[in-house]
Amino acid sequence: MNRFAYVEARLHSNESFVSRDNKVKIYDGDQKTDFEEGEVVLTTHRLFWGRPGEIARAAVALCLPLSYVISLSEETTASNFFGRKTRIIMHLRPPAPDKGPGPLDSSQATHIKLSGKNGLSVEFHSALRETLSARVWEICLTSETIIKDETSSPNNNTANDRLARIQKRTGIGGIERHLEAKAKATDENIALAFQDLSVLMAMAKDMVGISKTISGKIREQKGEISDDETVRFKSYLMSLGIDDPVTRDNFTSNTAYFSSLAQQICEVLLDPIEELGGMMSLADVYCRVNRARGLELLSPEDLLHACEQLDGPIRLRSFPSGARVLQLESQDDALIAVDTLEKVQAADSMAVEELAKQLGISLLLAKERLLVAERLGKVCRDESVEGLRFYPNMLLQRE
Repeated sequence: MNRFAYVEARLHSNESFVSRDNKVKIYDGDQKTDFEEGEVVLTTHRLFWGRPGEIARAAVALCLPLSYVISLSEETTASNFFGRKTRIIMHLRPPAPDKGPGPLDSSQATHIKLSGKNGLSVEFHSALRETLSARVWEICLTSETIIKDETSSPNNNTANDRLARIQKRTGIGGIERHLEAKAKATDENIALAFQDLSVLMAMAKDMVGISKTISGKIREQKGEISDDETVRFKSYLMSLGIDDPVTRDNFTSNTAYFSSLAQQICEVLLDPIEELGGMMSLADVYCRVNRARGLELLSPEDLLHACEQLDGPIRLRSFPSGARVLQLESQDDALIAVDTLEKVQAADSMAVEELAKQLGISLLLAKERLLVAERLGKVCRDESVEGLRFYPNMLLQRE
């Protein structure tokens, strides 16, 4: 803190405003100070700190010349009870002999910390780093020396060129040009990345062909591959998607489009639905189908119309509650009720969440399975303050 001096918050003729932040407190090394909840203003030459409104009135405030700053670093600390916040650590040179009076005459600390209630803003942090990198206060002194030493020289063009190059890197304009150059480089990198993405999309069909070959080998050599390896292979193949998704562009009528789309949905979801016990909610259907289609996404309306056209091993079913699912034709209510009863009997009683967790299905499907079993008299419910639970229906089993 002995590097700060009390000065009026006024800009010099060659000084420009850069950035500001609010509710900032200053640490003398690692020690807290009384300078809290203040406003900090960054210029091209100095850093000001004052109570709210003082700097705007050009009142006397704390001032730290940026020429004292050797380097910046950061530390991360807890922010109240939530998240983390970042403090800026400014490592400083010893104070100059002619420094004006300040809050402290001496200090053992060689650094100060700037901290906000939730950390300093990213904009202020970035502006501080850019300003220290530009070192405008040194360049201005150098430019004045060049003007004095070389304007009298016969080769004035050389002096003017050097001065122009220096001025191009100074002040807010220099910082803005640096940011523009950085943004241009980012745009070029993004364009290059999309070129690579185009190459990847061109190879997608070949990758899906390879996946079909691997899938066939898994089915042929099922006895030689462990269950864990089979599950892992299936997850890899699912991520590769559909090689030729059905789109509207290839059809002249909606009937033909939805019919072909229904057939493709059946091919994609038949195995996953069997693995889930014969049922899948439309929300899961929408996510799985669009994930497999890649960039050729389906709208919810098109998916619903296609599901209504299903007439193969999968069909669309609506429950009395309004829930709609895709269900295997081989899965009728009697089989579902018997299977659900076995799960409830094994656990003595069961809640919706417990059945969902045991079968690896959504809460919606678990509840519908229990309601189907209840409608067929296999289980009965008990509603209490602890929630809804289902028990085996002992009344219908009595002789």
